[in-house]
Amino acid sequence: MDTIERIKEQISDNSILLFMKGSPKLPSCGFSSQASQALMQCGEKFAYVDILQNPDIRAELPKYADWPTFPQLWVDGELVGGCDIIMEMFQQGELQTLIKESAEKNNSEEKA
Repeated sequence: MDTIERIKEQISDNSILLFMKGSPKLPSCGFSSQASQALMQCGEKFAYVDILQNPDIRAELPKYADWPTFPQLWVDGELVGGCDIIMEMFQQGELQTLIKESAEKNNSEEKA
């Protein structure tokens, strides 16, 4: 499986996915730290990919997403954006709504 196929699979397999530097508990950059903190405060489970451990994804995802920087938040297969967008949405209460709706939708799909 090539890198782009792996990225597409990760995005489709995880309704809430953060491509970041490090992990939510041990982020390796300030932007990834802010983004993962905001997501954790939404109170729903989310998946993450540490791009520092996956240099192929780090190289290919910006081209695939047409988004040059990390972190990148993907919800239900759509790119939401990076740290600035995540923080702005969080401060306005939009991120919490988006994450909650995605989690509820995907939890009900799993039970069906």
